[in-house]
Amino acid sequence: MVVAAVCGFLFFFGLSWFGLVGADEPRYAQVAREMLSRHDWVTPVLGGVPWLEKPPLFYWQAMLAYAALGVNDFAARLPSAVDATLMVVAVFVFSRKFRPEFQLDGALIVASGAAVIGFARAASTDMPLAAMFGIGMLAWYAWHETSKKVWLAFFYIFIGLGVLAKGPVAAFLAGVVIGIYALMRRELHLVKRTLWLPGILLFCCVALPWYALVQLRNPEFLRVFILQHNLERFSSNLYHHREPFWFYIPIALLGLLPWTAFAVDAVIVNARRWWNERRALPADGLGLYLLIWLIVPIAFFSLSQSKLPGYILPALPAGSLLIVEYVARNQERKPFKKYVIASHSLLSVGLIVPAALVSTIVLTHHFPWGRSTALLLAIVAGLAALCALGLTKYGMRALRFVTLVPVLIAVSAVLRLGAPALDNSFSARPVARQLIDMQGENLPVAVLRARREVEYGLQFYFNRNIFRYELGQEPDGEHLLVASQGLADEVALRNSGRKVHYLGNFPAQRLEFYWVSAK
Repeated sequence: MVVAAVCGFLFFFGLSWFGLVGADEPRYAQVAREMLSRHDWVTPVLGGVPWLEKPPLFYWQAMLAYAALGVNDFAARLPSAVDATLMVVAVFVFSRKFRPEFQLDGALIVASGAAVIGFARAASTDMPLAAMFGIGMLAWYAWHETSKKVWLAFFYIFIGLGVLAKGPVAAFLAGVVIGIYALMRRELHLVKRTLWLPGILLFCCVALPWYALVQLRNPEFLRVFILQHNLERFSSNLYHHREPFWFYIPIALLGLLPWTAFAVDAVIVNARRWWNERRALPADGLGLYLLIWLIVPIAFFSLSQSKLPGYILPALPAGSLLIVEYVARNQERKPFKKYVIASHSLLSVGLIVPAALVSTIVLTHHFPWGRSTALLLAIVAGLAALCALGLTKYGMRALRFVTLVPVLIAVSAVLRLGAPALDNSFSARPVARQLIDMQGENLPVAVLRARREVEYGLQFYFNRNIFRYELGQEPDGEHLLVASQGLADEVALRNSGRKVHYLGNFPAQRLEFYWVSAK
């Protein structure tokens, strides 16, 4: 019940309080809508054209959500929330079997991580991959511990689903993690035993039919998906997401909030333990396995020329489970190191500060220093000191309360205080509503020098193709134009000989609206 309540609040509550943001959310949501309207479960389509960037697992889940709930923001984000919940339940089941006193802690630590909460609320392929990959990796270790083939079967099934979520990277990362683990344990026979023919057949039955069907219907699929959106994305800055090599270190630390202090110490302790035992067979197989699982995706994607925060999401459940291992080894009344207690208390309670100020930060683009902020910081510092005292005195018994209460308060504050500002500043939903209020929803819509987020967002909320002036797509008929602020002269020049009327603007996103007559 506790796990269900926490997941229900952290992943599902207020899921549609602000509209789809960024370019990916509305784009993926629209692909699922078009597939559903075409009754096509094979070829992803955007604007009536095959969109072969990603495999279909998210689209299939969104299609089912749309069929049950209608096409809306909540249904578009529901697949990620459900997948995150499945991952938390899998951690609970795994921990109950292998760390029976800490199953609740394991589930709550995974559920309350910042990255898991964030991506569980996003209409994207990142959480489906992380959940399927995470469940598969847990199943493999369960097989390793018990030798029961049913766990190995689950491993192959969920890695197959991971391949359907985002591509062959799921199978590649699983193979690398298992191979390094077998090498470091000096048990290379594990690799041979893992290559179980019935399991491989299960994997093929899950993953390959869609790849075969989509290739038959779209001969360009392998070139577009494998070469362009996997190999070229990894080896070049094709999509302009270049970041420094160390980019994923702070991303991982932020993604593990508020548990970052415990995670860092857990990594250090497990790495030191492996180093000290390297000449003998390491006694702690699970700790080593989780350490490798955490490091491999981060190291692999650090080599990529194109970097986005969601890429390393599959690694973070391992970091959370390392924390469970860490606390499981310290069951005394006062188990935690002083610097871990101090850091964890500050990080946990400190989440309330940006959450309470999120609306001002979004609207002004800077941290609001002033008397009210100073008072808030003083209150948070006092609460952090009380939390530190509680952890020092009661240890493990206080950990859930000290951590989860601030997380729940922070999420509540973001939803209650920040949702309107996030909606106004980053989503095309209010833009679409204002356009409809001005001129109705029947006219074609075009954009001029507007961000991709605006274009894809309007495409979802209007459920039609959006024309882009820069590509020579000026409609011949009467239409609405959404342009970046300050382009009145260019709008008039591009529509020479046509009537153009200024309709208004949307200051939060620096957009202006025009009505343009037919040629």
